[in-house]
Amino acid sequence: MHQPRGIAEDQIIGKCKTGSLKYQELLYKQFYGYAMGISLRYSINRDDALEVVNDAFIKVFNSIKNYSSDRPFKAWLRTIIVNTAIDRRRKELKFQLHVEIENAMPIGNGISAIENLNVQDILKLMQQLPPIQLTIFNLYEVDGYSHDEISKILTIPESSSRVYLSRAKEKLRNLLRAETHNHGRSVG
Repeated sequence: MHQPRGIAEDQIIGKCKTGSLKYQELLYKQFYGYAMGISLRYSINRDDALEVVNDAFIKVFNSIKNYSSDRPFKAWLRTIIVNTAIDRRRKELKFQLHVEIENAMPIGNGISAIENLNVQDILKLMQQLPPIQLTIFNLYEVDGYSHDEISKILTIPESSSRVYLSRAKEKLRNLLRAETHNHGRSVG
């Protein structure tokens, strides 16, 4: 597709509001990388992330008429992507919560595990977390949601959010230790 040059974001959004497929494709291409970056943090693998992105853009195009330029478009898009990823996980998370939370005890005393990790380590190791831990870690540590907000988003008790965040941090610490320990030798 020939991409029109010099078209401002608000013009693209305006054309998308009229239902223009050409401009929907342009908007998708313009924000695909941004959307994938967010989606990958909530997804098990790249294919899962791509499904979240595509589902999110369908929601964007279906509701773009309701978008108001009072709010930055990226923030609006980010909310849709995060909510789409969470919606995709909700059934799986509920099942895991019922199975795991019955015997759960909080781990640690609230000390932040990420203080001892650098960003590259976290991003690399996060994909090894179970989906419930990955989702809560992202919501709390990366996106800044409170445990109260997370409990409402995932329809879980606030204490469960705290437990899974503690577990995620502990697992990240253990994974980092294991990686550091195995660094430089072949694992077989």
